[in-house]
Amino acid sequence: MWLSVSVTTRRPRPGETHGVQYFFVDDAGFDRLVAEGELLEWAEFAGNRYGTPRRPVEERLAEGVPVLLEIDLQGARQVRRSMPRAQLIFLAPPSWEELVRRLVGRGTEPPEVIERRLDAAQVELAAEKEFDVTLVNTSVQDVCHELVALMAVQ
Repeated sequence: MWLSVSVTTRRPRPGETHGVQYFFVDDAGFDRLVAEGELLEWAEFAGNRYGTPRRPVEERLAEGVPVLLEIDLQGARQVRRSMPRAQLIFLAPPSWEELVRRLVGRGTEPPEVIERRLDAAQVELAAEKEFDVTLVNTSVQDVCHELVALMAVQ
């Protein structure tokens, strides 16, 4: 399985490395990627833009390697339109309270960003039925095992 590395206009957080967690670009660089059709999907989230580079995904799929994209609802809808056979997996929190606790507990975003993320989460949770499968993220280890098992069946 191959995990795609997204492009973002967000500034790197402490410990993040360009090309590992994300490819960090400025607004002009992101605009160029969109204009040249180099992104499979892209979306704006919490004041920043994120996208999936198209070429590496297509190369891995052509090689028969299962590909995992970590994307939001906007991106999932774009992938559904451009790749109708893609399996969309919804990663749900165990509860709304747990989602809030995890987001606030990270301590990486200011309150206004947390508020925007929670507003977006309400919209995303309402769209769960658009996905093929739902996995409840009770623990990172457990949900990873479930995800790998799902992808192995493909």
